[in-house]
Amino acid sequence: MENKIRVSNLNFFYGKAQALYDISLEVPEREVIAFIGPSGCGKSTFLRTLNRMNDTIPIARVAGDVIIDGENIYAPGTDVVALRRKVGMVFQKSNPFPKSIFENVAYGIRINGIHTSKTDLNERVEKALHDAALWNEVKDRLNTSAFGLSGGQQQRLCIARALAVQPEVILMDEPASALDPIATQKIEELVVELKRDYTIVIVTHNMHQASRVSDRTAFFMLGKLIEYNKTEKMFQNPDDRMTEDYITGRFG
Repeated sequence: MENKIRVSNLNFFYGKAQALYDISLEVPEREVIAFIGPSGCGKSTFLRTLNRMNDTIPIARVAGDVIIDGENIYAPGTDVVALRRKVGMVFQKSNPFPKSIFENVAYGIRINGIHTSKTDLNERVEKALHDAALWNEVKDRLNTSAFGLSGGQQQRLCIARALAVQPEVILMDEPASALDPIATQKIEELVVELKRDYTIVIVTHNMHQASRVSDRTAFFMLGKLIEYNKTEKMFQNPDDRMTEDYITGRFG
């Protein structure tokens, strides 16, 4: 299978403080990759290097290469807006806009100018809501406020908003950590469904979630990538003792 993302010797700094150390890994196309590890180990920081979200932090600095589809996203002249359209992001806390359900999904389509008509816009919004497994729940209330949705529905709306601009990669930073078990299950089922069309990288604190949804797992500790392997291997027979100790709950 083709690699969608290849990271080589990545180091990351907040000012003088180093947060990530010499990370290299490859992400195959249309797989789900889970990042696990204790709080503060660099999972979310690394996730954000994959679409340059850390650029918004003035003292942040990156060294190394992140290659997506053969192009280094940190090369001079990179169109960061186009990059973030290609590599979408879903955050830990659902963050719908103070708009209607329809306008939340239509927003990115409008600002990127990727629709050709009102009918095309409507079809794109409907498809994104279908793809986020939300259409049947909201199709009769598209013009009502997104804030009227439950927490789980709001998170799926944010996923629909990310899907609407036709990304190729979706980054998810603990997308179910604030949700109840039923809403969490829906998000997990959705992740497995979405990998038919997208490459997905997900940060999770939930070991069971990582084992259920991911094809490969990366274990981080103190800013270092300790082990990266197929999920089944990681959870049944990890190569590194530290990985085994973390997965079995001896620390973290």
